[in-house]
Amino acid sequence: MSNGKGSGGSRFDLSSVICYRIQCTDHCGGKQEIAKPLRVNEEIRAREVLVIGEKGERLDVMPLREALQVARERSLDLVEVASTAVPPVCRLLDYGRYKYEQAKKERESRKGRKTSLIREVRLRPRIGGQDLDCKIRLIERLLAEGDKVKVTVIYRGREVTRPELGKKVLQEVLSRLKDKAVVDHAPVVEERSLSLFFAPPKAARKVVEEEAVAETKDS
Repeated sequence: MSNGKGSGGSRFDLSSVICYRIQCTDHCGGKQEIAKPLRVNEEIRAREVLVIGEKGERLDVMPLREALQVARERSLDLVEVASTAVPPVCRLLDYGRYKYEQAKKERESRKGRKTSLIREVRLRPRIGGQDLDCKIRLIERLLAEGDKVKVTVIYRGREVTRPELGKKVLQEVLSRLKDKAVVDHAPVVEERSLSLFFAPPKAARKVVEEEAVAETKDS
């Protein structure tokens, strides 16, 4: 066993191996990342391991039993961070604290994210002027919050025979939102509905993102 300084006292960069990621295929044929659990202490199966100190310094290659003893003497855990290396690489660290810090980073990362939702606003082909004004104010508010908006005209009964009424309503919405939104998707025509998708312009989305970052800093 080494005296703890290792040959040359070189530091070992674990930034790429501290937590493994494996790819798996989901039911939709896409890929998603799944964190592979790390083996800790007695869960490690190798007979000998390369041990890295808590500050990133290379200690030595030693039998697993000896490495576990070193971890116990320092009141730390022995964590296998590179199982496919020869020999496997293990690091001395407080694993409970490490998991807590990782969870904290993930929570902070989620705070700064602004998830864009698709909200739906439904209209009737014969909607009155005041009701349309109210609906457009709602659409503007949703866009200002950074969400995409699906505006759908619903046909009922014999209204389905007058598709031009729905097109006229959507044209009016489009005209009144021309400076506040962009069309995000081609119109969707279904048996009893006509839909148009709007998204906030890039400038508006940038303001929303900056506000989300500011809220994160204040919290």
